[in-house]
Amino acid sequence: MPEKALQALGEAIRKRRGEIDGLSQEGLADLAGMHRTYVSEIERGLRNPSYRNLVKLAAALDVSLSELVARAERIVGS
Repeated sequence: MPEKALQALGEAIRKRRGEIDGLSQEGLADLAGMHRTYVSEIERGLRNPSYRNLVKLAAALDVSLSELVARAERIVGS
C-alpha cells in the first residue's frame, strides 16, 4: 500500500502541475527550491518526500497541502 500511496501522490502533483500553463518539472523544482530530478522521482512515486518538502511543493503548485493530499487519496480510491 505505501508504494501505491506514493505513486498516487506523485500523480496528483504531476496532474496539478499540468493544470498550470507551461509549468515544467524544472519550473516546479525552481519554485519549490528543489532539484528537478528530485521532483521527477516524487512524481514517479520513487521518493517519499518529507512534510517540509510537501509543504513547499503545495505552495509552489498554489494549492493547500490538504488539497494535494485529498487529490492523492482520490487517486488511490479510484
